[in-house]
Amino acid sequence: MKDIAPRNDTFAPFCGIKLEECKNGFARSTMKVEQHHKNGIGTVHGGALFTLADYTFAAAANSRGTDVHVVVAINAQISYMKAVTEGILTAIAEEIKFDTKVPVYIVKIFNEKKELVAVFNGMGYKKEVKK
Repeated sequence: MKDIAPRNDTFAPFCGIKLEECKNGFARSTMKVEQHHKNGIGTVHGGALFTLADYTFAAAANSRGTDVHVVVAINAQISYMKAVTEGILTAIAEEIKFDTKVPVYIVKIFNEKKELVAVFNGMGYKKEVKK
């Protein structure tokens, strides 16, 4: 069951998101900005940034996976700090609190200049997997 989120996710690859690294409580993903990621004013759509952060959160949250549990999001919030129009974005998820039921993560998205683009806070819930 380990890494169930990255293995089974079909939406993130469709969006051009690549999982670069995933280990206990940590994940790093990238997304190359393409025209289809942009909103009506030519900057990366907030939904594209949220998707990148959410996927990276899911990877980190399930990096400690077992055969009996999966972590699903129960709360997520994002703040947009800087508009982006091009380049490769990198999302880094770090575990803030490892809990038996409700783990907490922070995801920071950076542009190629290492400028902070967005900050995502995610809370998960460890759910039993039905076999």
